[in-house]
Amino acid sequence: VTGYAQGTRFGIRLDADGLLAAGEPGVALTWMDAKAGEWVVTPRIGKPVEVEALWLNALSIAGAFSRRWKEACARGSESFRAKFWNAPGGCLYDVVDVDHRSGAVDPAFRPNQVLAIGGLPIALVGADQARRALDAVERRLWTPMGLRSLAPGAPGYSPQYLGNVRERDGAYHQGTVWPWLIGPFVEAWVRSRGSTAAAKREARQRFLAPLLRHVE
Repeated sequence: VTGYAQGTRFGIRLDADGLLAAGEPGVALTWMDAKAGEWVVTPRIGKPVEVEALWLNALSIAGAFSRRWKEACARGSESFRAKFWNAPGGCLYDVVDVDHRSGAVDPAFRPNQVLAIGGLPIALVGADQARRALDAVERRLWTPMGLRSLAPGAPGYSPQYLGNVRERDGAYHQGTVWPWLIGPFVEAWVRSRGSTAAAKREARQRFLAPLLRHVE
């Protein structure tokens, strides 16, 4: 945490708003890291939503050991709520302060937001917003095999992972379904319904059973 806050490679640093800025041209830093030659398919330079979720969860833990991080977490959490909620879309922006330009946002509808709305121990938005975003994720991204990496109809959406290396790299995070995302999605979905036994049963049947049938 100290190293990130002080600043390190690729423009990674703690910004004045308490959030983690990261990225520079020509580098793919997030898990959406496909690159074909010099083409970075999803550069996501700025403040990607899942990175901020991981960062603020880490600051919350670090705050138990140092007041410095507790204050940074409070500042970052307030900034997150102010910057990431996309009211017209009923979801979170995928990246804010895009290309390190204050106020610039990327509205691409991607699954990364599930880590911020209950997919990690500390949710960064209120229950009503989390429920709205999760309903949108289920409606637009969920499949029996996992979550799409980009909503159908979005610019650059690729429905199939096919073709030569460049074509496959171009589709890798532009629509391709990823099973691992079911984990944080289900965590968030269950939490948004009070983590009741009934919610867990329903989630197991609706979201896990189809995936397990496929794997088996």
